[in-house]
Amino acid sequence: MSTLPARAERRCHNAVNPLHSCLFFSPDLGAELGKLGFEDPSAVYFATRAAAFGPVGAGTVTATFYNFNPALVAEHVPAVWSVASPEQVLGARLRAADATLRRLLGEEIIASDEMAEAARLALRATEACTPHARPLYAAHAELPVPDEPHLAFWHAATLLREHRGDAHLAALLAAGLDPVESLVSHTATGKGMAIRWILSSRGWRRTDWEAASDRLRERGLLVAGEEPALTDAGTALRAEVEEATDRMDRAPYKHLGAEGVERLTELGRGFLFTAASNGAFPAEATGR
Repeated sequence: MSTLPARAERRCHNAVNPLHSCLFFSPDLGAELGKLGFEDPSAVYFATRAAAFGPVGAGTVTATFYNFNPALVAEHVPAVWSVASPEQVLGARLRAADATLRRLLGEEIIASDEMAEAARLALRATEACTPHARPLYAAHAELPVPDEPHLAFWHAATLLREHRGDAHLAALLAAGLDPVESLVSHTATGKGMAIRWILSSRGWRRTDWEAASDRLRERGLLVAGEEPALTDAGTALRAEVEEATDRMDRAPYKHLGAEGVERLTELGRGFLFTAASNGAFPAEATGR
């Protein structure tokens, strides 16, 4: 029986994950991968997040990223590996993470005892992460831990994010939500991303969105109307997805312990406040 307070793992995730995911909205990432020859933002994203797998094909990326149109993935993968090797991409990614965190947090926080403490706590939590049925986590877990504390913290945040993300995909699959349905239902919670941005970044058409909405209405999960809104059954299903995700993601935080989770959450929120005040998170990036 876990001694963690209710939803402590989710609160900690929400405090730590943005300091991983802000990289994908950072100009530093585009600049570093631009030096390798990347120009298209989708190619940058696929290469950056999939590089830990090695030079995989479109099938692996489609399966593990879940909510991207397979046609969009196939436009860029495996072609990205003819631009740069996965090892080159991983090096550029780490340089971009370094530049981003230094810019958003400042040198004082980067060199602080608090940053070193956050790295230790986050890495300790990852000791209880498990690789089975978690391909993105497992691939990233094979990468070396950087020496500098702020990069070790970013690496640990990446592991925790992918560990939870893999669990979330399992929960979506168990709930019978396909890639577009998962996006529509998440947006209908009021916590998702802007529809226009989802369609452009994930490669879906408006007709795909509407068809998924129709399927959800047929299941009694979405109310009628142009703006997506969940029925009581839809709200319950999305809550079930989140609760299942929390349950499958509890081990790292249980291993860290209630005191450690509380401290890591506190440190993450402090870093997050500083990063947000420096423009880390564009409006379209809100949500999962």
